[in-house]
Amino acid sequence: MIPKIDLAALTAGDKAALEAMQGAATDVGFATVHNTVLTSERVSEVIETYRAFFKLPEAQKAAYDMAKTGSNRGWGAAASEQVDPDANPDFKQVFDCGLTLPAGDPLLDNPFYAPNHWPDQPEAFQAVVSDYYEAACAVAMDVLRGVAASIGKPRDSFDDAFGKPMALLRGNYYPTRPADAGAKDFGIATHTDYGCLTLLAADGSQGLEVRKRGGGWIPVAAPPGEFVINFGEMMEFWSGGTVKATPHRVVGGSNERISVPMFFNPTHDTDVAPEGSDQVIMAGDHLSKRYNETYVHLQKK
Repeated sequence: MIPKIDLAALTAGDKAALEAMQGAATDVGFATVHNTVLTSERVSEVIETYRAFFKLPEAQKAAYDMAKTGSNRGWGAAASEQVDPDANPDFKQVFDCGLTLPAGDPLLDNPFYAPNHWPDQPEAFQAVVSDYYEAACAVAMDVLRGVAASIGKPRDSFDDAFGKPMALLRGNYYPTRPADAGAKDFGIATHTDYGCLTLLAADGSQGLEVRKRGGGWIPVAAPPGEFVINFGEMMEFWSGGTVKATPHRVVGGSNERISVPMFFNPTHDTDVAPEGSDQVIMAGDHLSKRYNETYVHLQKK
């Protein structure tokens, strides 16, 4: 059972909302949230903006190919990622953007704050996606405050760690499952997310599946204006195992699908080792390791 959570009620400290978030964080690792500042109209707008970009000719999208930049900004073609080494590279396409820092910021040379590569078409792409990015970061921070409160921590426990977040917004395009796809072919293969929190908007199409604790899979979907949230590896070890990172996948089906995940992660030099641990685990080091394993153009051959 995937909990459904009213974010406004969670922010207000509603007991039922806090209990639902506690269950989501410490058990299934997933929830849906609604009643946020991101209306269904704003979500639909960003989804259709990504859709228009993905429908451009391949040669036009290739001008923004992240394989040419050495970063994770811009377009990723089908088979540009491999989240499971035992599966084939994922057949989805992606477009990634991140935090824009002001001129002179000391983090400008850090690869986690690489410059964005905005396409010329569709014309409103940068404006629509940038506006959504800012709002999604705010929603994700509100969710994290609710998570903190639900597991018995002060609501602002995570605030200082997100001054300059490694927040990556992605558009995913999942085409229909190829006719010749086999058992090792996925839109995105089974994986856990790498970071802290994922806030996922989608076009309402089915496709996302979450692994149940006892085995088997649960389909999860939310219409535009509602969001699927889940927790990543970083949050699991940062919380000392209290918060769970749950494996999930997209097999692909007879309908194409657009999803828009916000991967919300702390500033790169945040120590995310469990409280009281003698370890030091820098958030940026963990993500760097996982990105190098996943992005085909960064994998060591």
